[in-house]
Amino acid sequence: MLTAEFAEIKQQTLQVIADLQAAADLNEEHLLVIGASSSEVIGKRIGTGGSLEAAQVIVEAVLEARGQYGFHVAFQCCEHLNRALVVESKTARMFGLEEVMVIPVPTAGGAVASTAFRNMDRPVLVEKVQAHAGIDIGDTLIGMHLRPVAVPVRPSIREIGDAHVTMAKTRPKLIGGARAIYVLEGE
Repeated sequence: MLTAEFAEIKQQTLQVIADLQAAADLNEEHLLVIGASSSEVIGKRIGTGGSLEAAQVIVEAVLEARGQYGFHVAFQCCEHLNRALVVESKTARMFGLEEVMVIPVPTAGGAVASTAFRNMDRPVLVEKVQAHAGIDIGDTLIGMHLRPVAVPVRPSIREIGDAHVTMAKTRPKLIGGARAIYVLEGE
């Protein structure tokens, strides 16, 4: 049974994912990167007080939403693992990601990534991805794992617990000059 505080964190996580989904229309062809500081979520400075309880509800919410929308997910580890990412092996294969050898734990990888590793089907770690969208909970700096043209998405709520939330979707680069067009007439 979740406490009211953790039930609210789960609901807030589901809400920001729904907000991003409305803007980005993610499906089984897309990869969503999640960076989350459970320390920030419970009101502490990043990296100082990880909460396995907060991590568990965040991971549960993300995996629940993945089941609903169909996107693939990558959970970013902390800087102690160079921000490597936890993905399922089928995701690594689908997106051509190179596996690296390490197992995240709360003190090296972070509470959220280590919880994701223990809750995902056949998890592996990869060094980098180019995700189609991302959610950053607690200013964990996920930009290095987004495709080159990131477009901010404003969530309807600005915090999960006490952690600041930033989101982005990506789009292809616009190339060409004055004569280039980007939408066919009638579309």
